[in-house]
Amino acid sequence: MSVLQGARLVVGVTGGIAAYKAADLVSKLTQAGALVDVVLTARAQEFVTPLTFATLSQRPVWTDLWEPTGTAAARHIELAAEAQLVLVAPATANTIAKLAHGMADDMLTAIALATAAPLVIAPAMETHMLAHPATQANLALLRERGAHIVPSEEGRLASGMLGAGRLPETATLLGAARMVLGARGNLAGRHVVVTAGGTQEAIDPVRYIGNRSSGRQGFAIAEAARDRGAAVTLIAGATELATPYGVTRVDAPTAQAMRDAVFAACAGADVLVMSAAVADFTPETVAEQKIKKRAVAGGDGAGLVLRLKRTPDILGEMHAAADQFPGLIRVGFAAETQQLREAGLEKLTRKGLDLVVANDVSQPGSGFGSMTNTVTLFYKDGRVADLANMAKSEVAERIWDAVAEMLAQHEREKTRKDSARAGVKGSTSDEQSRWH
Repeated sequence: MSVLQGARLVVGVTGGIAAYKAADLVSKLTQAGALVDVVLTARAQEFVTPLTFATLSQRPVWTDLWEPTGTAAARHIELAAEAQLVLVAPATANTIAKLAHGMADDMLTAIALATAAPLVIAPAMETHMLAHPATQANLALLRERGAHIVPSEEGRLASGMLGAGRLPETATLLGAARMVLGARGNLAGRHVVVTAGGTQEAIDPVRYIGNRSSGRQGFAIAEAARDRGAAVTLIAGATELATPYGVTRVDAPTAQAMRDAVFAACAGADVLVMSAAVADFTPETVAEQKIKKRAVAGGDGAGLVLRLKRTPDILGEMHAAADQFPGLIRVGFAAETQQLREAGLEKLTRKGLDLVVANDVSQPGSGFGSMTNTVTLFYKDGRVADLANMAKSEVAERIWDAVAEMLAQHEREKTRKDSARAGVKGSTSDEQSRWH
């Protein structure tokens, strides 16, 4: 289940031209299942109306702390207490200054001062205002107090100039909200490594051997881990997907590059999820120039022969070097077109994995390019779980449910062994004390 499902959020919209983008943000948050209370500053209402946000959130919109009935004055304390996250987007220089210095002269700043919820701030303003030492000092002060600052983006501004100061896209803001909400999840304090996408093995400067992997499942796995509090390293093969917010990305377009990146990233990591579709073979030699048809056989290319060699078996090498990665939980993927169970179980045993996620990519709605997946989980302890067809994001959640259970089991075993060692040591001390 998404970390946004049922979450209580306060979204503050301040008086900048980017206020119109907040409508899409509130819409997407609501669609994700969050309960969103929108607060508009007085100047925000010069750009957008309360009706817009009331329609999108299906909840009352708050504007005036000083309205005559006193409802808002009382409600701002309740909103502050109920909120799990306060997100200010866009945040103008003026509002950032007020938040930094503890002012509470309107509904939004009063809520921010009264809440214990995490504060996420997305600055949006003209480039020079953003770069001004006063604004930077205010952002630094808020950051020191624990606020999460979402960096503004570069691009065309309302002034017509190009530069930093644009409000981040909705996907980025959603990612920031999800990451902060999930910071104390069941993967908090863990470092996980996820591989995603296919590899491309060059034939010449133009052509390559590849596969149909889109990387969607791996990216969903990386996002789900981030939403549970993990520090995530995403090793991406050939994919056009955007890097999820808060995730460290390493590009590894070939099998060899992915092997090297995995070994480097897994030093000290807790979990490796190898969901990338790594090529099994690569050309023995790579032509320095584009291969011309007229230079091959009869001039039509019909006689072209490629000699291939095996690529590194990343999980196999990890198994052989297990002593280098003590305690690392390893999850492999098996994309098959037949004999799914036999292939999944064989891979689980041969590569010494803790879990194998297998799917039949020939089935509709499963595998490469699809938004959904149908997988079977093969556990090291012999359990097998057939999952129904579901969104890849939900598959990712089920994988992390399984891994979190394994991590918890490892912790219990460690605690038991530590207790046993402490008991032996205590008994030895008791015995020695009898002779003194």
